[in-house]
Amino acid sequence: MTTATARDIMTQDAQCVGESESLVEAARKMRDLDVGALPVCGADDRLKGIVTDRDIVVRCVAEGGDPSSTTAGSLCADQGELVTIGADDPIDEVLSTMSRYQVRRLPVIDGHRLVGIISEADVAQHASDQGVADTVEAVTEN
Repeated sequence: MTTATARDIMTQDAQCVGESESLVEAARKMRDLDVGALPVCGADDRLKGIVTDRDIVVRCVAEGGDPSSTTAGSLCADQGELVTIGADDPIDEVLSTMSRYQVRRLPVIDGHRLVGIISEADVAQHASDQGVADTVEAVTEN
């Protein structure tokens, strides 16, 4: 019996917003894709961070920033260490990483390339009930 991996449960073909694209462009992509977060990728195709719809509102608009001139890269530049998971890491490691770092979305990397993203919904569909409960409890702690 093989152990399921991050690659098995991830949402494939995660769309990125370029680090030099504006937050308005990021928001439009989120609207068009019906998502609340997008990975931010550099010109070198490396993951730079994640920007959420909440980031745009709270960290730009509410602070008086201009979302048409603020780049996605600048918004995620001060996020600290980027938390990712390897594509071939087991689901237990996915759950542990999401819990430890209290993240709701986990970019999946193969080498240095973004290959997918795992959300709480992906976890709910593929992990044990207890694993889901523990992970959701951990990522929603304050």
